[in-house]
Amino acid sequence: MTVRVGILAAMPEERVHFGDHLQIERSDTSAGLRFDIGTLDGNPVALVECGIGKVNAALAATLLCEKYGCGALVFSGVAGGLDPALGVGDVVIATSVVQHDYGALRAERIEPYRPGALPTIPPTEPPELDADPAMIEAARKAMVGIEPTWFGRVLTGDTYLACAVTRDCLRALHGGVAIDMESAAVAQIAVAYGVRWLIVRAMSDLAGEDSQLDFHAFVDRAARVAADAVRRLVPVAGV
Repeated sequence: MTVRVGILAAMPEERVHFGDHLQIERSDTSAGLRFDIGTLDGNPVALVECGIGKVNAALAATLLCEKYGCGALVFSGVAGGLDPALGVGDVVIATSVVQHDYGALRAERIEPYRPGALPTIPPTEPPELDADPAMIEAARKAMVGIEPTWFGRVLTGDTYLACAVTRDCLRALHGGVAIDMESAAVAQIAVAYGVRWLIVRAMSDLAGEDSQLDFHAFVDRAARVAADAVRRLVPVAGV
């Protein structure tokens, strides 16, 4: 059975590249957000530009599930690279996500907890949320021949990262390959509603001291790459 896929993008630059591939049947406004309901390359979708950050992403994801009945959530956007092997424009598909800024601050670092867990007692669950293995395997097949495409952990926090020292610390602590400001919140909502989720990010920068310059120089290119990848993956998410 084909389900409606909810597509989230944080910024106008990330939304615009769906262009004429998106056939809008109607547009609704909820909580100040515009939801475009229609088809993407013939696949039923609801597309929303949610705004930047975890709260905005969680709000939009909740509405996609609750009001528009989406059976899968896909995030399309840009991110900063943590792995030094990554380059601008590379695609990362998340196999797991971690909210790196949720947990307990001890010994001058944040010990990550799964969101919602009480951070005053030893954790009983790992902090990461894992993507559905079958979905990831289907995504791998769909992306064959599209290089470079990476699969790995994506970190999420409400702070824009422009510091190589912090970047390297976060990579060492969590093993992430990329970092953004929305993905883990979307996954958290998807898990709560029992729907599939897929995070698709293209690198706009490498999260170091020059990342703000790189972001503005490459955000449009990276957002287009991410949208093109999502167009390939929406049929996978909707099955």
